[in-house]
Amino acid sequence: MDVVLASKSPRRTQLLDMLGVPHRAVPSGAPETALPGEPPDAQVLRLAREKALAVVAREPGAALVVGADTLVVLGGRVLGQPADRQEAVEMLRHLSGETHLVYTGVYLRAHGGREAEGLSESRVTFRPMSLDEIAWYVATGEPMDKAGAYAAQGAGAVFIRTIQGSFHNVVGFPVDLFYELLPQVGLSLEDLRNDL
Repeated sequence: MDVVLASKSPRRTQLLDMLGVPHRAVPSGAPETALPGEPPDAQVLRLAREKALAVVAREPGAALVVGADTLVVLGGRVLGQPADRQEAVEMLRHLSGETHLVYTGVYLRAHGGREAEGLSESRVTFRPMSLDEIAWYVATGEPMDKAGAYAAQGAGAVFIRTIQGSFHNVVGFPVDLFYELLPQVGLSLEDLRNDL
């Protein structure tokens, strides 16, 4: 079964691999910009849909196209991927000792036009971080391509005190939500896995 992930994210690819779902990753090229006044939860749903539909247009024969978008939000401010190391330091200084939200929108489009979408929300609390710890972490390079400048599945895990909600959402792809959405497009995880 031809499953296409509308993403260049290695984390999303790894999580689909973890589920045993053979797939191809095809970056959408869709712009990832917020609309004026658009709340983060609506933004991730819209961007997940736009990413998937951009790939559907290029891959019309795919059995399933999966789109996803993740945002980190602290006090109403969206923290995207840092542009440079200094911005990563600033993001981590703001996250230190605070609780922030992680939203991921997931959109599925099956061959024949059936579609489903959903939202995952997690609350992440960081322990206080010293400036030396932040400098060390940024020097590893890990924060540079991550929303919010950290990786929950990497060395950044040492700074996380608690996660309320899906851990995999914080990584960038809520596998539980993906599983729940599949029946809405007439599929199951068993249909997609390579062991059948």
